[in-house]
Amino acid sequence: MIVVVGIGAGGWDEIPVRHQQLVLQSAVLLGGKRHLDLVPDVPGQRREPWPSPLREGLPALLESLPDDAPVVTLASGDPLVSGIGTTLISLLGPENVRIEPAVSSVALARARMGWPAESCAVVSLVGRDVSLVARELAPGRRILALSSDGSTPASIANLLVTAGFGGSMMTVLGDLGAETESARTGTASTWAGESPRLNIVAIECVGTTLLGWAAGLPDDVFENDGQLTKRDLRASALARLAPTPGAHLWDVGAGAGSVGIEWMRAHPSCTTTAVEASPERAARIARNATRLGVPGLAVVQGRAPDALHDLPAPDAIFIGGGSTRPGVLDTCLAALRPGGRLVVHGVTLETEQLLATAYQQHGGELTRIAVETSAPIGTFTGWTPARRVTQWSFVDATSSSSLAGV
Repeated sequence: MIVVVGIGAGGWDEIPVRHQQLVLQSAVLLGGKRHLDLVPDVPGQRREPWPSPLREGLPALLESLPDDAPVVTLASGDPLVSGIGTTLISLLGPENVRIEPAVSSVALARARMGWPAESCAVVSLVGRDVSLVARELAPGRRILALSSDGSTPASIANLLVTAGFGGSMMTVLGDLGAETESARTGTASTWAGESPRLNIVAIECVGTTLLGWAAGLPDDVFENDGQLTKRDLRASALARLAPTPGAHLWDVGAGAGSVGIEWMRAHPSCTTTAVEASPERAARIARNATRLGVPGLAVVQGRAPDALHDLPAPDAIFIGGGSTRPGVLDTCLAALRPGGRLVVHGVTLETEQLLATAYQQHGGELTRIAVETSAPIGTFTGWTPARRVTQWSFVDATSSSSLAGV
């Protein structure tokens, strides 16, 4: 069992006595050098600073710890707010880690701003792409961004300006709870200067751009070469794919990546693997994902079905292109876990025949979608039809999520 003790900005003297005793009585003390230096010397106590890089070196350090001696880890504030507690639980399991938190930096930031917990979003940028903030942007939205370092506020300001939110107010809260605590406020468009290494950025969004979380973003927000699942068809597909927290999507024949991107925008814990044969389109998918606030979208450059093997098991699959390629549909059907959802779009007679056969064999829902948009006809206005799309959607209640034997 490893006990993780949170230390507030006030240092050793502000740690509760019972937590101080845990620290002083431990045989092994782990933590950052700054935290270890706060603790009074204890003869015979083994003290180990975190390895660098942390994630790669941590398993070997944990393996070297004694099985029969108390081990304590020091952490900043609440160890489960973008902290070492989360990492240790992922490696050792919750039954082997006990958390004793202090006041978190997030709680201090909300207190300084006077923001109730339910009134703001928290986005961790610690070791993560700053573009994660983009998903949260909306007029009037409040965001607390946990920075990686002193350069993060300037990166956030640049993102806000690029996204049309340059008028947003930013307050950089530095060294929260310490004697050196500071606060600096300004608009994103005028932001300049250095920030403390330890900081949280409070953002009050001011802008007119509105990209909601419901399916069906405007087509023009996606960089594309024409290979794009259009807005109305995308909304229909995502309604049937039914993104839920923590669920994983395969976006097969991803084109511009629009379906996989909107899947991830539905909830921060949703994930996507986009499979695309074209290297140009694969690079375009990554750019679209970053700009629209889901930089964690995984892009696999390759052709289905071969590229589908060894991917994380899907909760849902969208096939936007390549379904007539031998083995693609069968491989996707075999990959679905019980309750998994599959949606396939087709515009050719060959694909329509394939989907009609699949519908006869497996059931599901077969839909033909026709969309018309208004356009000028001389001095008048008329309707311009797009290609009809055949959509097959299917929920699998019996199949295995394994690709073994496919």
